[in-house]
Amino acid sequence: MVLKIFLNMIDFNSIINYSIGQIAVKDFLIALLVFFVLLAVLKIFREIILGKLKKAAEKTKTEIDDVFIKIIKNIAPPFYFLVALYAALKYLTLPDFFGKIIDCLFILAIAIQVGRSLQIFIDFGVKKITKGKKEKISLRDKRQIQIVALVLKILLWSFVVLIILSNFGINITSLIAGLGIGGVAIAFALQNILTDIFSSFSIYFDKPFEEGDFIVVGKDRGIVKKIGIKSTRVQTLGGEELIVSNKELTNTRIHNYKKMEKRRIVFNFGVTYGVSAKKLKKAQLIVKEIIEKIELAKLDRVHFKEFGDFSLNFEVVYYVLTSDYVLYMDIQQKINLTLMEKLEEEGIEFAYPTYTVFLDKQKKSE
Repeated sequence: MVLKIFLNMIDFNSIINYSIGQIAVKDFLIALLVFFVLLAVLKIFREIILGKLKKAAEKTKTEIDDVFIKIIKNIAPPFYFLVALYAALKYLTLPDFFGKIIDCLFILAIAIQVGRSLQIFIDFGVKKITKGKKEKISLRDKRQIQIVALVLKILLWSFVVLIILSNFGINITSLIAGLGIGGVAIAFALQNILTDIFSSFSIYFDKPFEEGDFIVVGKDRGIVKKIGIKSTRVQTLGGEELIVSNKELTNTRIHNYKKMEKRRIVFNFGVTYGVSAKKLKKAQLIVKEIIEKIELAKLDRVHFKEFGDFSLNFEVVYYVLTSDYVLYMDIQQKINLTLMEKLEEEGIEFAYPTYTVFLDKQKKSE
């Protein structure tokens, strides 16, 4: 009874419409309600709905949904608090200065959160590249990928900072112009180094050669030992280490013998003119039999090519089914030695530069 009399004495309409400064009690209560309701909704989303989405994502084969779940999960609770507070404060009549501070803080939080989310995408891309390789990725490749990821992250956060400064009312046009002039000066000073660095990225992504490949660059040839950020080291056949700038390697022709699946070989030999046509045919069959018995050799053709100045010349074409140079030389040596043995057995002589002079003697009649 006393409580009822007390409530009748209170003028709720006056209390609700009462203002403290520029803020009405009614607006304050609405803002408070919006804050707690929105905070509760975001809390439910994070704890319940996000959990169900995570379980659903685990059942799919694609990984992109896992990335989105990770991005949402990466949002810290203070960010939800700030979003709810920002939405609630919009129902209050605040001084302009205080309102601008709230807007700036909200933009700052959004920009940082977007930057962190995009950074997760960069990490996902790096993981996808390394995981997608069939062969085991080398330490050098990991280092190259990490450098590319670092450059992307620096560019990302530089863009985020510029967006924040722009929304804070700072004129970033003059700032970018100043940075551009400084950047041009630095770029000119570091031109050769930067060119080599970007060339190393080109070598990594295009992969004209890899460590362990046998390459020919101009007059130099050897095995690639290390591909660095600025230069590539090649161990030549003479044993010395050749250091070539990456810029030079991307601007010149490179013969990569490691990529060669088979090697085409052409060689010639000649026999003397005294050999009969029957033995010439026999020599052709001997060459065919020799090459066909070698495991890593595949015969293409054997032809009696021409009548030379001092020999009857044959041309032989075959393929070595390996890129290994030593194996190729072993096979060629075996062909040469066996061919000499077989031709000796048949009485067929190899030709060498000789000239035969025939003299016709006639008796003079007296």
